[in-house]
Amino acid sequence: MRRRVFDMMVSAAGLLMAVVLLVAGGLLTWASVYIGDQVHSQLAAQQIFFPPAGSSATAGPEFAQMRQYAGQQLTTGAQAKVYADDFIAVHVREASGGKTYAQLSSAAQADRSNTKLAALVNTVFKGETLRGLLLNAYAFGTMGMIAGIAAIAAYVAGALMLLLGILGLVHARRTDPQVELGEPGVLAHAGIGAKA
Repeated sequence: MRRRVFDMMVSAAGLLMAVVLLVAGGLLTWASVYIGDQVHSQLAAQQIFFPPAGSSATAGPEFAQMRQYAGQQLTTGAQAKVYADDFIAVHVREASGGKTYAQLSSAAQADRSNTKLAALVNTVFKGETLRGLLLNAYAFGTMGMIAGIAAIAAYVAGALMLLLGILGLVHARRTDPQVELGEPGVLAHAGIGAKA
């Protein structure tokens, strides 16, 4: 095989890879922006606000993470995780005595006349449902962030492959069209197999 043909094939493969990476970067950017917008708009529509600074609602040490967002509206996945794990979960644990919804529900089904327990089951169910929805927002927000990072990596790799592909084509044009791949002269010219 002629060296020029080989160089052009490798360069063309590199350029094709560059196109694939740049398209992937574009799709990942779209996914990141779309997910971020959806998480923000869905959370903003709920009109959830963190308690203001100095609020008694976040006075205990178990609410330390909450205080960083004092007074802010909940609009990001990171905020949703803090609100779910460091506010709702704390209140649900306090109300339920540390028991899960499944444990309380089983007890309520065994004692159907206990209206207080039934009300607690309902409260814990609502709290855990809201917590789960907020944690889903956090998960999607995290996926959007990862897609954004992957997009940057794809752009960088695509640009590198584009540069290498172009340099390969330039090298192919400078190569003697009659030189065969693996000829001693070609390897020696490249600094491979040269005698000392």
